[in-house]
Amino acid sequence: MQRIVIGLLVLCTVSGSIAPDPTPRFRRYFVASESYESVGVFDVDKNDTLDLVSGDFWYEGPNFRRRHLIGNEPRKDQYFDDFSTIPMDVNADGRLDFVTGGWFDQTLRWVENPGSGKDAKLWPLHEIGNVGNVETTRAWDVDGDGTLEIVPNNPGHALKYAKLTSPGVFKMVTVAPTQGHGLGFGDVNQDGHGDFVVSDGWLEAPADRTTGPWTLHKEFALGTASVPIIVADVNGDRLNDLIVGQGHGYGLHWYEQTTDGNGQRSWTKHLIDDKNSQYHCLEWVDITGDGRPDLVTGKRFRAHNDNDAGCYDPVGLYYFTWNSARKQFVKHDIAYGEAGVGKGTGIYFAIADLHKTGRKDIIVAGKDGLVVFFNETGQKK
Repeated sequence: MQRIVIGLLVLCTVSGSIAPDPTPRFRRYFVASESYESVGVFDVDKNDTLDLVSGDFWYEGPNFRRRHLIGNEPRKDQYFDDFSTIPMDVNADGRLDFVTGGWFDQTLRWVENPGSGKDAKLWPLHEIGNVGNVETTRAWDVDGDGTLEIVPNNPGHALKYAKLTSPGVFKMVTVAPTQGHGLGFGDVNQDGHGDFVVSDGWLEAPADRTTGPWTLHKEFALGTASVPIIVADVNGDRLNDLIVGQGHGYGLHWYEQTTDGNGQRSWTKHLIDDKNSQYHCLEWVDITGDGRPDLVTGKRFRAHNDNDAGCYDPVGLYYFTWNSARKQFVKHDIAYGEAGVGKGTGIYFAIADLHKTGRKDIIVAGKDGLVVFFNETGQKK
């Protein structure tokens, strides 16, 4: 009798009536048809529920149907000059603001959250600095003090970061006289300091990262690289590698770092995917729930308004898992197809557990609209 019971339990587990479905699944949820290319996630109104902020609106969680006007950003050609949404309490008033930047106005700015009461008004804009054309912006702890700095990618202009020194006040710190398209940050040489990765090499962090100098090592050429360039130990050999998309052409690769007995560093380029173009935005995060980071990325829809290679190809949002036995990435579709069926990534997307399920959802804006992909991994169909 005991064997029969055990057998039935095993059968039920295999058939899925007891065990949850381990296959990653995502449910597509339409939010808005706006064409802003950036979206951030944070609790705007301090009600312990995450909200979405994209362009001129914030969308109330948990359903994201009710939206509120926060600004009137003018259209510049086919873009809105709003290329990141980085949550940060800039003025220390207990409410999260956000940081963005513009290609056309060439400014880095923070947008103040005035509160969401009945008398709420438009969110004031505050300029941080004129830094040159802002491709997009990211936040990293550059100087290792435990707080984030703001780093814009400004192709053809100086590489700088903005450090928040007091409420509402930033100090601009110059790292290098120029930079190209693409930017990453991480400890390349395992000395405990974060280094910058740019399109023509990596900038080694000095002991004092506020005064420099940062040493450029021209060990590779990455082209019109993604933002960010991911710095991570892909293959588990305790050396950080690079994951690089081509932001305005075809190709997604990882660069394996190796060193010889004398500490000489070299890089081997490995293909991840060459079938899609405009891999502009990448995230390295555990999306499957197995405790290991995955690569989440996709094609940016109409990045240069139909002037990039592959501009008329289908669009897609994907995650890539690492196969350690084969030492290669495996591609998985989240949403792939013609515009409206597939989904582009925009220039800055967000990953967050929107409904406190323990699973990370993907939130993507772009010229093809604002969409949430709820992660239903482990739930029965």
